[in-house]
Amino acid sequence: MSPLPSPSAGRLGGSPSLPAIVRTRLRAAARRPSRLTPEEILDRALVLRLLSLLLQYPDAELAAARPTVVATVGALPPSPAAGELAAFLDWFTEQEPEALERHYVEMFDLRRKSSLYLTYYLHGDTRRRGMALLTLAQRYRAAGWETGGGELPDHLPVVLEFAALSGPGPGEAPLRQHRRGLELIHHALGDADSPYRHLLAALIGLMPPATEADLAAVAELAAEGPPNEDVGLDPYAGDSFAPPGTFVPPEQAPPTLVPPFPSSTDGPR
Repeated sequence: MSPLPSPSAGRLGGSPSLPAIVRTRLRAAARRPSRLTPEEILDRALVLRLLSLLLQYPDAELAAARPTVVATVGALPPSPAAGELAAFLDWFTEQEPEALERHYVEMFDLRRKSSLYLTYYLHGDTRRRGMALLTLAQRYRAAGWETGGGELPDHLPVVLEFAALSGPGPGEAPLRQHRRGLELIHHALGDADSPYRHLLAALIGLMPPATEADLAAVAELAAEGPPNEDVGLDPYAGDSFAPPGTFVPPEQAPPTLVPPFPSSTDGPR
């Protein structure tokens, strides 16, 4: 009879007796979200749509809708994400519209480390970013979803809306792919003491825990920045896109207020 393995040998990735493919699948299972009930899927979709809405430019329409948003968040089941949304709304509802607009522009249009264009963090200003944008747009079309052309497909509110409509599996895949960028945005907003950090905290809390490799990559991004290459984004050469750090006019991202929330009978499509 072979001796029992030592305690250290039973740790994930630490046992030579486990084939590599088994260790890989166990790691994936540990990071995979647990199976959700239909009610939990609806609640998750609602949170994602609220995040999409609140991360858009706070124009007059969104400012006027604040009482409705507050009531909707107040009706959510208790959860860490609901708590973060409520903390953000405590600030958001007390601000004058002009102050909201100024803060949004400062956080998301004038700072590279908190830009809402996710492919920037993976690819910087390189040709690979243009292809990543094209691939993301093709993913949306394959799912039968059209963005309307008002924003690039990697703009975080757009990615969140797709996740809410398409469900936790394929719908949230782009969010998981850009986990490191989301972590960097969250850290940058925290460093700036921006209340928008609560929205990123709510989103990150819905995702599998960050790995050590994720955290190391975020630290490297924060220190060195994304790759840089002086070329255009060929697949989107005709779009009026300003790179992170450049002011973008407010009309770039009108809120999707009709309807911002799924009903009790409509699930993610």
